[in-house]
Amino acid sequence: MRYRPLGRTGLRVSAICLGTMTWGRQNTEDEGHEQMDYALDSGVNFFDAAEMYPTPYQEDLHGRTEEIIGNWFAARGTRDQVVLATKAVGPGRLFKNVRGGPRLSKEQLEAAVDASLKRLRTDTIDLYQLHWPERPANYFGRLGFDFAEDRRSWTPLEETLSALDDLVQAGKIRHVGVSNETAWGTMRYLQLAEQGKGPRIASIQNPYSLLNRSFEAGLSEVAIREDCGLLAYAPLAAGMLTGKYLGGAKPEGARLTLYPQVSRYRKPQGEQATAAYVELARKHGLDPAQMCIAFVLSRPFTTAAIIGATQVAQLRNNIAAERLTLSEEVLGEIEEIHEVYTYPCP
Repeated sequence: MRYRPLGRTGLRVSAICLGTMTWGRQNTEDEGHEQMDYALDSGVNFFDAAEMYPTPYQEDLHGRTEEIIGNWFAARGTRDQVVLATKAVGPGRLFKNVRGGPRLSKEQLEAAVDASLKRLRTDTIDLYQLHWPERPANYFGRLGFDFAEDRRSWTPLEETLSALDDLVQAGKIRHVGVSNETAWGTMRYLQLAEQGKGPRIASIQNPYSLLNRSFEAGLSEVAIREDCGLLAYAPLAAGMLTGKYLGGAKPEGARLTLYPQVSRYRKPQGEQATAAYVELARKHGLDPAQMCIAFVLSRPFTTAAIIGATQVAQLRNNIAAERLTLSEEVLGEIEEIHEVYTYPCP
């Protein structure tokens, strides 16, 4: 397993990060524990969670994934072997039950961190991330910023970063990151940190896959020049890039079969692009999932690829992608497909 610097924190994290968002809904607690056991034994030292997990979101399951992780720490005594990341939920119609409507304010972030620490059964969180901005920015499948929507009030970034600084000083969190963030938002946080107004952003957790390479436009330069690397979520585009959904297939127990409302990647252009990438992988004798993950890991702006799985066999296959180096021929043919299907599923 390769390990890479997490920004300028001094921490080194595995190139594969274990995603956890299915635990407590699609996976049982025992299955979650089995995945953590396997990942740790395979050299994965980086786990990513969120207060809202599992997904799709369900009010009565809020925080259940963090509880499963906390129970594993207590049972195994492995807390000191893991770089633990979690996230504070942003505003949204599904989350009105959370603290009366979540904001990224001082009061709310303090409450969110305290609740996560209790569920995770730990004294500190290594990387605390803002799951998405309060601003109506271009995230969750939307490209571009519609200024006309930016009318409601949102917590100033100065207040948010100051609140995170207080939590660092209190020892409740060690480092901070952003998620589903824009180039403007990331640079503004970095600027505020340079002015001494809070901790420096260590990472950007955004979607990145062969079906969504929008990170490359703007944020890739920020990630490289500012040592603020990408934690790539959905590197397999919710499983689409494995090819298992091609031709309208609905595999039993698969995520998009169980939750058809999770349709961000199941679009006609996405299906066509997926078919092309799967054909390319098979032409070169590669596993499609491993090829797609290896591509994400090959980018100079990537710190880690976040791998989620519902079965240990899937996890085993996906972790093995870390050892795969794609040839220049394969990389060149990927670019040829990308020219045809540039942003099929933003």
